[in-house]
Amino acid sequence: MDLIRIGKFISSLRKEKGLTQEELAEKLYVTDRAVSKWERGVSFIDAGKMIDLCNILGISVNELLMGERIDMKDYEKKTEELLVELAKQEEQNNKRSIRHMWVLLVVTALFYFGIILISGLTLEEGPTLGAIIVISTIILVSVCFYALKIEVDTGYYECRHCSHRFKPRYIVVLLAPHINLMRLLRCPKCRKIAFDKKVMSKESE
Repeated sequence: MDLIRIGKFISSLRKEKGLTQEELAEKLYVTDRAVSKWERGVSFIDAGKMIDLCNILGISVNELLMGERIDMKDYEKKTEELLVELAKQEEQNNKRSIRHMWVLLVVTALFYFGIILISGLTLEEGPTLGAIIVISTIILVSVCFYALKIEVDTGYYECRHCSHRFKPRYIVVLLAPHINLMRLLRCPKCRKIAFDKKVMSKESE
């Protein structure tokens, strides 16, 4: 989505309706600052307010997301373009999340082993060293659980047999043997078990 284009579209429609940013904000129960951010393309309206905004401006959600009026004869084509754009955006966001997950894991692991090494070299055996090891281990394990949640929430797993893409429950992924981002999972469609790879979009490329 082009936030700048959508922002200009919202601004022009607001002015057509003879509304100030403050008046539009009051109708949506948000601040005029929020409306200003939408119109400048700094942020995007919350999903919960989207329908209300469209009703006030007299447009469809598709028109809002495209940032332009859609002629009925072009409606299907524009809708397809929008779906493709949203899929691309989802894929980019998912790739970014996975990159952040790996950075988080690597930094935490380096911190953990660094603390253990330094503590082992500088401290004698005793409660202090034990406490450092325990606390560091708890932090590492907590980060690993959080990173797994990012993995589960990001993208999909693709069945090696039927290519169906699905999102399993957290506990299922947690208990599944894995090789990197591939997990031994049962496909909910064909019911076969295999090491399914992680993919970033719902639809096959």
